Amino acid sequence: MTTARTSGTAPGPAGPMIKSILPDCVVAADLFADPPDPPLYPEEDRAIGDADEQHRAEFATARVCAHDALRKLGMRPGPVPPGLRGEPQWPAGVVGSITHCTGYRAAVVGVASKVATIGIDAERNEPLVDGVLDAVSLPEERESLRRLAARHPRVHWDRVLWSAKESVYKSWFPLTKRWLDFEDIIVSLDATRGEFSARLRVPGPRVNGQQLSRFTGRWLAGPELIITAIVVPAPARRGTPSRA
Repeated sequence: MTTARTSGTAPGPAGPMIKSILPDCVVAADLFADPPDPPLYPEEDRAIGDADEQHRAEFATARVCAHDALRKLGMRPGPVPPGLRGEPQWPAGVVGSITHCTGYRAAVVGVASKVATIGIDAERNEPLVDGVLDAVSLPEERESLRRLAARHPRVHWDRVLWSAKESVYKSWFPLTKRWLDFEDIIVSLDATRGEFSARLRVPGPRVNGQQLSRFTGRWLAGPELIITAIVVPAPARRGTPSRA
């Protein structure tokens, strides 16, 4: 009998919870609670404006994680304001992704010369609201979820699927600046390896001349949280010697 890959929800000596599903070419920072009055850069403070207390806390703590991740990367921290669609605007030469849900905020960053794009998403390990799954999934995905749920009932697979598609979009948008609908992606979840594959049903972006037809990522599930992550390495440029 196989067992679905799961993980605990508390950070330990190894570092951020999300680190276990990330490659070594990126760094991460996360928090499980909002610090009181976290400092924001003026550009960030203007962006959040007069948002309500909950949204301001989510935004501000996520920026604390972003600033910490930049420091870990060896960069001088600076403002990370949102773009037109809410995507984080990183300093030149950096790519990254931010996520927040109830009880968890995280940021992951990498150097643009080594990483083409990053997408992360965190969700509560709870079922989706009635009707949402049909709106965001394809029939073959729902059939796969039924099989997974029968074998591994402790994981809310509909939420894993949702999270994986969110990570795909966050990876897609920095490369294309275009919208991507839920039905434009078909996701396959691997319960034992903690991996997923997302095949694009529309033409994919080109990265250094190579067209992407799918994204691959990893997921983990704990008693309270589900996290997914995608890191697309930057292709080696022609003429760049490989290391033995």
